[in-house]
Amino acid sequence: MGENAGVKNKTHTIPSDRSQFSVLRQICNLIPNHLVPTLARQTGVQAMSRTFSPHSHVVTMLFAQLTHAVSLNDVCDSLQLHSGPLSAVRGATPPSRNNLSHSNRVRPAALAEKLFWSTLEHLRTQSPGFGKGCGGRFARRFKATINVVDSTTIALVANCMDWAKHRRRKAAAKCHLRMDLATMLPRFVLVESAKGSDTTRAPQVCADVKDGEIVLFDRAYVDFAHLHELTQRGVNWVTRTKTNMKFRVAKKRIAKPKGNILRDDEIVLSHAGSKAAYPQRMRRVLALVRIDEEECAMEFLTNNLDWAASSVADLYRARWQIEVFFKQIKQTLQLADFLGNSENAVQWQLWSALLTYLLLRYLSFCSGWSGSFIRLWAVVRSLLWNKRDLRRVLERYGTAGARLRCIAQPETLWLPGLRPRAMG
Repeated sequence: MGENAGVKNKTHTIPSDRSQFSVLRQICNLIPNHLVPTLARQTGVQAMSRTFSPHSHVVTMLFAQLTHAVSLNDVCDSLQLHSGPLSAVRGATPPSRNNLSHSNRVRPAALAEKLFWSTLEHLRTQSPGFGKGCGGRFARRFKATINVVDSTTIALVANCMDWAKHRRRKAAAKCHLRMDLATMLPRFVLVESAKGSDTTRAPQVCADVKDGEIVLFDRAYVDFAHLHELTQRGVNWVTRTKTNMKFRVAKKRIAKPKGNILRDDEIVLSHAGSKAAYPQRMRRVLALVRIDEEECAMEFLTNNLDWAASSVADLYRARWQIEVFFKQIKQTLQLADFLGNSENAVQWQLWSALLTYLLLRYLSFCSGWSGSFIRLWAVVRSLLWNKRDLRRVLERYGTAGARLRCIAQPETLWLPGLRPRAMG
C-alpha cells in the first residue's frame, strides 16, 4: 500500500475572490451610509430632489470619473444598461440626460465638497495609518508638517463657459491646492475661475497653517506682505526668488562654494515697497540643481536661518510631489470633458474627481497595492460591474516591471487529494 494509505483525502482549494457585491458597490460602500443624506439636508439638496436622489447623484458622478465618461449620454446610457446592478448600490437609480444636467446645474456643489472632507476624516478615523509615510523618509526627516502649495489650470470651452473666461478666446478653471507632503493628501482645496492670480489667493490657501509647520510654494505665490505674516505666525516657508527682486546682502554665511551650494546669504530687500512689506532679514540660497540630467543654478528664498543650505534646496525639490499629484488626477480622472457648462457643474465634477482619487488611494492602502495609481485606476475600471472582492484582487496581483504578476499563496502548493508532508 502507498504511504498515503489510510489517510482521508482532503481537497484544498485556492480561496475565491468572488463577492456578493459589484466592484462599484464596494467602492461606494467606503462612504458611510448616513453621510450623503445628512449633507444633502445641510446643503439644501434634499429639498431639490424628487426622482433623482442625492445618493444616486453622487454614485453617478463617481461612475463618470471611474469610467472616464465623455458626455451626459455616455453616463446615462451606461447606467441605464446596468440599472439592475446599479440598484444594488444602496438603491441608486440611473438618471435621464435632463435629470443629470439639471442636477449638476442647480444642486449646490457644496454637497460634493463637504462629502470629500467628511469622507477623508472618516477614512482616517477607520484606518489611522492611512496616508502616513507616503512622502518617504524625506518628509519624516523634518519634525513638522510640510505643506506644498500650488495651482493647476483646467482648460474649458470658451464659447460655452462665459463665467470662466480669462482671455479673449480661452476659458479655464483653476484649482488651488495645499497638500500634506507626508500623506500626499489634500489639506485645502479652492476651485474657481482662472481669472484670479495666485498671489491674491495665497493668504486664503495658507490661512490655517499652524505655528512650526513648513510651507513650500513657487514664485507665483510670492507676496512679501503674506510672507511676513507667515513669519510672524511662526511658519517656516521656502520659495523661489523673483527675477526682478532687489536686495542687498547683509551677511555671507559661507565664504566660498561648498559642494552644490554656491551661495548662502542673509539679505534685506532694498525696494521701498517690498522692504515696507517685509522689513526683516531673509535667507537666499544659490544651489546647483539637476534638471533633465543637467545641472543649473537656482535661487531659493526662506525665512529659516537654522537649516542647512542643502535642506533648503531639498525642501524645494520636494515641491515636485504636488506636480505628480496633478499629473495623476489629470491622466486618470475625467477633467478634460465636462458634463455641464455652468460653474456649479464644473465644481461638481472637480470635487467628484478628488473624491474618486481619495477612495482609490484608500483601496491602495488597504490592499498593499505596489503599482502606480494609473494602473490601479485601470484595474478598477475594468472590473467595475464584476462581483469580485476588489481588495483581494489587488492583494493577489502586484506589478513586476510593466506587467501584472500573481503573488504566490501557500495554498497553491497543495494538490487535491494530498497534504503537505513535513520535511526532514
